[in-house]
Amino acid sequence: MKILDKYILKFYLTRFLGVFGICFLIFIIQTFWLYIDELAGKGLDIFTIGKFFIYFSPKLVPLVLPLSILLASLTTYGTLSENYEFIAMKSNGISIVRSMVALFIFHFFLGIGSFYFSDNIVTYGELKSYNLRKNLAKLKPTLSIREGIFNDIGNLNIKVDRKYGDNEQYLENVILHSISEDEINRVVIKAESGEVRNLDENYLQLVLNNGNRYEDISAINAADKQKYPFTKASFEEYILNIDISDFNNINLDEENYKSTYKMQKINELKSNSDTLSKKFEDDKTVFGKSFINNHTLKKLKNISIDHNELIDINEVSFLNILDSPEPYEVNSVLTRAENEIDIYIRQLDNKKKTFFLQQKLINLHKLTINERYSLMLACILLFLVGASLGAIIRKGGLGLPLVLSIVIFLTYHYIGVFGRNAAEDSSISPFIGSWLSTIILFPFAFYLTRIVSMDKTLSFNILNSLMSLFKLNNNNDKN
Repeated sequence: MKILDKYILKFYLTRFLGVFGICFLIFIIQTFWLYIDELAGKGLDIFTIGKFFIYFSPKLVPLVLPLSILLASLTTYGTLSENYEFIAMKSNGISIVRSMVALFIFHFFLGIGSFYFSDNIVTYGELKSYNLRKNLAKLKPTLSIREGIFNDIGNLNIKVDRKYGDNEQYLENVILHSISEDEINRVVIKAESGEVRNLDENYLQLVLNNGNRYEDISAINAADKQKYPFTKASFEEYILNIDISDFNNINLDEENYKSTYKMQKINELKSNSDTLSKKFEDDKTVFGKSFINNHTLKKLKNISIDHNELIDINEVSFLNILDSPEPYEVNSVLTRAENEIDIYIRQLDNKKKTFFLQQKLINLHKLTINERYSLMLACILLFLVGASLGAIIRKGGLGLPLVLSIVIFLTYHYIGVFGRNAAEDSSISPFIGSWLSTIILFPFAFYLTRIVSMDKTLSFNILNSLMSLFKLNNNNDKN
């Protein structure tokens, strides 16, 4: 490695490490405010809180790394160009593109390192942080009841629209599900209001007002189930005593969740994605056959239905079922037909939601795989964009380079978010969704690098206008 390469590499690494540290600290603080509700009021020691952030911090690296590369490369080459150091290089026959070779190699290996970091350290951090969050949620369950979502308290699942009072002990619009030992939701309670009372350390009392209690009846056979589907009882006041003694003996190091897609490595993601895809196709085939075989038309005489063939509706007349239909008989047939159609529509809607969730889980597996690969290329492209822009605008420091870095990074980031959201619901392919931001970034990196290699001046009027605006504001401040 030549002296020039060492000089530029050292110059760049100083800025890169500084920017990375500052950005990482900012995101850690943002994470603290994001999860403050889960940590506050639970009597946690500083060691547990620190462990939570240590486990969570690896997930921030794939977000902080692109911004750090972009800002560090832009300020580095902006400063070198502003101090006329590139002119000295050119006078010795060294082009700007040649000066990027050492950093290009560095970012190539940095990209590979980011892949292995995401595949090993980030997955391990996700495993630890996710389980720690679940264990922390079991501590002091009264503080874990959050508005607008279902919250687990023992074998109960509770949702409230609003909490109020000095200690937020009063609840409004309560929905409560009680899970039986066979993990089936048999009891549902709805109440207009409620109150949480702490009897002692081992028992929590929940007082519900003005509501209804619904319970499914466990029937031995289907006939009894049709006669007695469920029970309903209205109440003015309903008291539940919840045993929370187990919540005082929580092992925060316990790991009960090990199979979410964010915790899996590339080989596990690929294997599970193939398994889920095969199961999804089998479920669709089984449901299609079952739906056709159980259809009402199968019960009619002289009509055979093959799930691979379509029926000409004009050849089947429901009025021909009766030889001499009376008006009331026709109305009865049509009413039954309408009711069965409603049942089929609801059945299809429910299955559609199930299939959507299955497809979404498959898409998330594929997105996670491709995002880990796309990060490698993004590290190189963002360096080329930042270095080229820095050499073109000839401006170092944290003024215009910082503004440009934030604009470019936010554009890159939100294009990626848009692609991910679109790929989750199958609007676009998971491959396109995960690579979309990188694909859009590629022509800009190529064009800017080409401008620098041809030693052309900046042809972007927008950037010239921004630089003029900065100079004008500085002159006005001096005057």
